[in-house]
Amino acid sequence: MKSQDTPFEGGPMDGRVLPVLLGMTGHPPKTYRIPVPDAAGGPPTVLVYRRVPRGHSGKLGLVQGWKYQYAAEGDTGGRGGRVRWPWSKPDNTKSRKSDDPTG
Repeated sequence: MKSQDTPFEGGPMDGRVLPVLLGMTGHPPKTYRIPVPDAAGGPPTVLVYRRVPRGHSGKLGLVQGWKYQYAAEGDTGGRGGRVRWPWSKPDNTKSRKSDDPTG
């Protein structure tokens, strides 16, 4: 498998460069989770980093490379933990009003 040296910005890993395995498309994963063990023996703390473009080329605006930025909010990146396909319907948990004459 191929790997790429990817820089990390922000958080405890600021300034470090780690080799990150690339996926089938040749890109590193969108999120990178690093479990940090607790000194007291409790559950590990998970550091979450999100992939952002490192830079863009001049004329075409292509991505030159990737880096990871620290996500202080953790895993709540707005995705809700599930894959969102373009053909999926949004989650409507609100029920219709009972006095609605059309329903």
